[in-house]
Amino acid sequence: MGRSEREAVASGGRLYEAARAVVGDHERAVEAVRAALTPICDSAAEEALDAIPVARLKEVTEGRLRLGEVERSGLRSVREVLDAGSYRLRLIPGVGQRTADQVIAAARQIADAVRETVAVHIDVDRPEPRTTALVTALHVLVEAGPDARRAVDTASALSERLGPLLADAKPAAGRLRMLLVGKAGRTRALEAVAEVRRLVEEATRGGAPELLAQASVDLLRGPSTEVAAWVDFELRSAEYYSLLAEISGRSPDTAAAEGFLPDEVAERVRDQTLDDTHRRVSLRGYQAFGARFALAQRKVILGDEMGLGKTIQALAALAHLAAEGQSHFMVVCPASVLINWTREIEARSRLRAVPLHGPDRQEAFADWKDRGGVGVTTFDALRGFPAPGSGELGMLIVDEAHYVKNPKARRSQSVTEWAGHCERVLFMTGTPMENRVAEFRSLVRILRPELTDVVGEPVGVAGSTAFRKAVAPVYLRRNQQDVLTELPALQHTDEWEEPSASDEDAYLEAVRAGNFMAMRRAAYARPEKSAKLNRLREIVEDAAENGLKVVVFSNFRDVLGAVKGALAGTPSDAGGPVFGPLSGSVPPARRQQLVDEFAAAPGHAVLVAQIEAAGVGLNMQAASVVIICEPQIKPTIEHQAIARAHRMGQLRSVRVHRLLTTGGVDERMVDMLKNKTRLFDAYARRSAVAESTPDAVDVSDMAMARQIVEEEQARLHVAREGATGQK
Repeated sequence: MGRSEREAVASGGRLYEAARAVVGDHERAVEAVRAALTPICDSAAEEALDAIPVARLKEVTEGRLRLGEVERSGLRSVREVLDAGSYRLRLIPGVGQRTADQVIAAARQIADAVRETVAVHIDVDRPEPRTTALVTALHVLVEAGPDARRAVDTASALSERLGPLLADAKPAAGRLRMLLVGKAGRTRALEAVAEVRRLVEEATRGGAPELLAQASVDLLRGPSTEVAAWVDFELRSAEYYSLLAEISGRSPDTAAAEGFLPDEVAERVRDQTLDDTHRRVSLRGYQAFGARFALAQRKVILGDEMGLGKTIQALAALAHLAAEGQSHFMVVCPASVLINWTREIEARSRLRAVPLHGPDRQEAFADWKDRGGVGVTTFDALRGFPAPGSGELGMLIVDEAHYVKNPKARRSQSVTEWAGHCERVLFMTGTPMENRVAEFRSLVRILRPELTDVVGEPVGVAGSTAFRKAVAPVYLRRNQQDVLTELPALQHTDEWEEPSASDEDAYLEAVRAGNFMAMRRAAYARPEKSAKLNRLREIVEDAAENGLKVVVFSNFRDVLGAVKGALAGTPSDAGGPVFGPLSGSVPPARRQQLVDEFAAAPGHAVLVAQIEAAGVGLNMQAASVVIICEPQIKPTIEHQAIARAHRMGQLRSVRVHRLLTTGGVDERMVDMLKNKTRLFDAYARRSAVAESTPDAVDVSDMAMARQIVEEEQARLHVAREGATGQK
């Protein structure tokens, strides 16, 4: 045996030990999380079981269990039954061994189901020893980051392959051993040495030794102070909850996480690999599935509800393609989110972000063409760039893709041209069906023209189940409630106010003029006597007393001005700043700056924002209270705005207050929009029943305005003085 073989075995042994050490360090860190999690889950499960009445035990046995004597004994809940145990149950008159065993078995069945589904909520406002221990344990793994996960996967693969090889190669460590193992043993040992050498060389070229060494340092660093762990949790809670879901095994329902896709589509997506080399963030299971869906299906719409991390899923797809050798990507988005996209690319991936916007965009485009990266541009700017050649672009991403639902619009035509030259296109939107299925079909036409006829009215009439099946090759949607079990509570409150005499006078003037938009904001026309503003001040004062941040949304700039004026002199003014108004006329960079300043302000603060300007692309997780000054024409506008605060990463419950006045346009709009929301839910989400035809989803803005104005003029017996419509 030569020196070369002995060195190869020694090098393989060192790599094997390093790999085993990383796997062990990671297992200990994970076990620390599980140990901290167990008492929290047990306590939550006990609370849940304490709330389940004894009568529910009948459901487990389909009504066969006789519980009369047990209930009369004073045992009220499933938890009390479990605490009592079989022996104490048998002491109850009329309860024998068989009944006692059946009752306990049924109770344990319910308890097992509860423990599997119990959600853990970490309250940053009220830390206590158990949650502090959990956050501190999670902090070790979060701090280690995605590289540690990559290191563990690499270490597991290496230890699995090197272990048997090193056992076979062991005789090669000395001449005497080689002589003793015989000819077959020597052959096996030499073959193993060659394979060990190859594995070590391959691992060295790929940087595995350095990756393992760094992971060991990160995992052995140990938890930092409790304060540091809590601060870090506040900054990136989504990563903590993602790890927690993975370690606890309490992942969302698989069918829901996969968007209820048909089996054949879901199976193809699962088979798609996902390289994380160029990614700096861990993915949740449903996010990894979304990225795989985009890659496997090539031209798709990702229609996840707001707050589920569509941007991260898109970046994961780009990172995978970059690892395969693709160099050029393009993101098209509204100007308001261009900065956000640039930030996300730089923070969450190793890809180069190239903003293609502003007066120097042609020079930036030339640089992007030459050097590659992720170009980020607006719908308008895209028209000024030549479409790519075949195979030149790895993926085209279109954010807020419902902006291109009108095929006659120039921005739709330019996106269609680019999409036609790309093998992979990802449309991202939470509202692909804002008003009618026909608009959704127009998006499908850009991506997959052959599916356009399938997504026709007959499918829609058949119901949303048939619709979802028809569009499965191109459309994936998941809802927050299905995949984010840790998301804090979202509380909706419609704040109905009786209009003041001054409000009624302003409203009557607007109705007489036939001015629909003036009717919508009449409640703020005379701020000093506005019932809505009085209620808004009360809500803000309550938030100020509790140190909570508030976002106030309105469609109208003059309403925002009235709101800002009304807040002068309130505790909001004294105890925290009022930012804004953030409106469509504010440049995108300044919009992001306002949101950042609002988030950074200590304690209570208020941000006033135009709902459509702030409802797209800007994340406002700092807010715990959302106030909507008037009902919106489209339900999706409100959904988007609320989701900016209530989304993954939000730490506290979010209270939404919608200000409404009785007896006028607000009441009419709320009634009319209920059907729109119901129909949107039926077709854009999984549902067994479609409540009407696709065309019924459409209640156009102008038609709604005209109908409401005419009905209000008739109700108030006023003559029409002006044109009916939106002004």
